[in-house]
Amino acid sequence: MKEIALFPLNIVAFPGEAVNLHVFEPRYKALINDCLEAKDTFGIPSYVLNKIELGTEVEIVEVTKKYDDGRMDIKTQAKQAFHVLDFWNPWGEKEYAGGKIDYLLSGDDVGDPSLLYQFKEMSARLFGWLDEVEVPDISTINSVFDIGHKIGLKPEEEYKLLTMSDENERLQFAIAHLEHLLPALERAQNAQERIKQNGHFKHLDPLKF
Repeated sequence: MKEIALFPLNIVAFPGEAVNLHVFEPRYKALINDCLEAKDTFGIPSYVLNKIELGTEVEIVEVTKKYDDGRMDIKTQAKQAFHVLDFWNPWGEKEYAGGKIDYLLSGDDVGDPSLLYQFKEMSARLFGWLDEVEVPDISTINSVFDIGHKIGLKPEEEYKLLTMSDENERLQFAIAHLEHLLPALERAQNAQERIKQNGHFKHLDPLKF
């Protein structure tokens, strides 16, 4: 357990993910400045279910821009998921929130190779539908967390991924999602093609009764 500064956001930060933030509220500018001075981490509780329960510890990697009014753009690296045991707002004499956290058990971070292969193959099929969207290199994927934000999950589903301590459980969850999503995309494309054909002259063979 440890006490940590908390920056609640309506996002899910996956362990290992690069998280870029634009910091503009005075209390959070103070939080970032304190963390920079102390070379400390802070936590992002995921407020996607309207409660402070789970989050991810992040480390400040770089302040990419500082504005005249104190706003800043920062790059952070998400580390380990945690459970919020106590939440204080404000945190003692600080302007911002803080709390007591306990790290979630990491479980097995290495998934079954056959499940990972299936997940990567299905993800490649999904990205094939998204030819106008920048997609990651499939060969670099080693975990669901690597592309968890790019497979069409709802925020509450991303949150559910964060609760899972075992990579095989995350892989099975993501595969089940893609098994539902891919046929829906195929049906949508077929419907689109049929709609495009309406109104065009067609050469049709007459039916013989």
